[in-house]
Amino acid sequence: MSALLESIYQIALEAGQAIMDSYHSNVQVEEKADKSPVTEADLAANAVIVRHLLQLTPDIPILSEESAHTEWRDRQHWQSFWLVDPLDGTKEFLRKNGEFTVNIALIKDGKPVLAVVHAPALGKTWLGDGSKAWLHTKAGREPIRVREATVPTVVGSRSHPSPEMAGFLDKLGQHKMTEVGSSLKFCLVAEGRAQFYPRLGPTMMWDTAAGQCIAESAGASVTLLNQEPLQYHREELLNPSFLVSYK
Repeated sequence: MSALLESIYQIALEAGQAIMDSYHSNVQVEEKADKSPVTEADLAANAVIVRHLLQLTPDIPILSEESAHTEWRDRQHWQSFWLVDPLDGTKEFLRKNGEFTVNIALIKDGKPVLAVVHAPALGKTWLGDGSKAWLHTKAGREPIRVREATVPTVVGSRSHPSPEMAGFLDKLGQHKMTEVGSSLKFCLVAEGRAQFYPRLGPTMMWDTAAGQCIAESAGASVTLLNQEPLQYHREELLNPSFLVSYK
């Protein structure tokens, strides 16, 4: 495993601790311009990540959900950049169900090539380097890989149920359904515990880049509905619909 990936892992752990410091307290919630919630935990984790990434790779720019967003006229020249969601699943964090993550991904030429997804309340971290993926728990670190299943499991979202999902499930046929929040959906496919994650509703770049890298590193495909790859060298921060598949 590369030294850079190990460094990102340590940064994610520290950001996760910043989140957990306020997890069991009375969390102050503010509303952003897009009506989504933001808490002191989001901002504390963001401060940790941005500070360390600037020290670690001062020449690589950062695009984070909780920092001012660089305009496309500047971003279009970025060959590499960090794409960060310091607390993915703020609604899950507020519900205190543990299903929230720290997402850090390195993007090169529009593709996520190195990533960590850390779930601090669950004590789990997923790492990917573009060709291999690992799950790190208290028991240690083990490689993970996608798996086929006789009856496939489809993972969906508790926070964002999509009416378009019914059409996908009808076409798929016999299946099991499971729900989980944040980037954990990508990670279930990467571990082989689910086979499909159709996302037919809105997500943002920072919601998906780290999870996509983990899934692809474990052998999954992440494509738009027209079979083109989900990529990140683009002006629009909002993602199109996409499908994560074990094959």
